[in-house]
Amino acid sequence: MTLDDDRADAEPPGPEAPAEQPVSRRGPAWLVLGVVAAALLVCCCSALVGLAISWSTGLFDAPT
Repeated sequence: MTLDDDRADAEPPGPEAPAEQPVSRRGPAWLVLGVVAAALLVCCCSALVGLAISWSTGLFDAPT
């Protein structure tokens, strides 16, 4: 058997050949979730700081 015979026996890749699956998509998904969580944390913290400053200056006191 020669090298050419081995190539002839192998099936050529066609449309029915199974596509290679991606190795892992979890890394980018965790990255996206981390960015979203960080954005929510920054947003909520800035809102709390704004409320604290407003309260400390008396903006939430009842008008007299």
